[in-house]
Amino acid sequence: MPRCLPLAFLAAPLLLLALPAQSSGPAASVHDGEAVIIAHRGASGHAPEHTLPAYDRAVEMGAHFLEPDLQMTRDGVLVAFHDATLDRTARGPSEFCTGPVRERTLAEIRECDVGSWFNERFPDRAHPSFEGLSVVTLSELFARYGDRVRWYPETKQPDQNPGMEEALLALLHRHGLRDAAVERGHVLIQSFDPESLRRLRTLDPELPLVQLLSRQAMAGRTPAEVLEAVAGYAQGVGPNHSLIDAGFMAAARQNGLFVHPWTVNDPVVMDRLLELGVDGIFTDFPDLLADRISALGR
Repeated sequence: MPRCLPLAFLAAPLLLLALPAQSSGPAASVHDGEAVIIAHRGASGHAPEHTLPAYDRAVEMGAHFLEPDLQMTRDGVLVAFHDATLDRTARGPSEFCTGPVRERTLAEIRECDVGSWFNERFPDRAHPSFEGLSVVTLSELFARYGDRVRWYPETKQPDQNPGMEEALLALLHRHGLRDAAVERGHVLIQSFDPESLRRLRTLDPELPLVQLLSRQAMAGRTPAEVLEAVAGYAQGVGPNHSLIDAGFMAAARQNGLFVHPWTVNDPVVMDRLLELGVDGIFTDFPDLLADRISALGR
């Protein structure tokens, strides 16, 4: 997930309120009475983020949702990749494996190893099988898991990736996931950028949307003010976990929003959030969160 919210969100809350109210239909089926486990970039505490081993482990660990961050290549392909640039997690020829994702074709990015960095950074969790892993496309993820899992894609830097929203919706239709989103809430689309969510809302008014919230977004404003604006176009919020307290939860409930804070890997913080009544949590360690949910009966 990105770490900040565009200033447009802070500057134009009244515009957001003008949007028609989002149907709450699928929202109730998202949770089925329990807190959901959202695998942040897959089980990215156990395997390199946004790789098949990370997603496979998340499924094995019982995650309810898989979260692919979306970047778009120069030839218009959506890939599961967090950063706008390749430098942090890609290894390989500098002409292909550095710089902005949007300046490389899929074929060029396929030349990059996106697993070895994990072994370098986390030697205690390193595995030889992580070396040489390739970037995976969103279409490949949808084809691999289909509707056997639930999805939580995030549009990243959508202002720099025109057509990202249309490409995402096309893949939902191609892989038969649009109805899973609309009828059962099994695909939630999130963004820090409200303009991206508004565009999605225009393209398909029934899709469940989630507004991500940073501390910057809340600065100088009460939860009631922010969440009232969000409720005009989204069904849920994904706040920085440090923003959650009883007052935030009360404001979310008053506005009919579910709450999925990010990104929590500390069991003490998990327990605090679960006791406050959050509806789910983003985590790099789905197995750890599953243990805390079980221990607390959530």
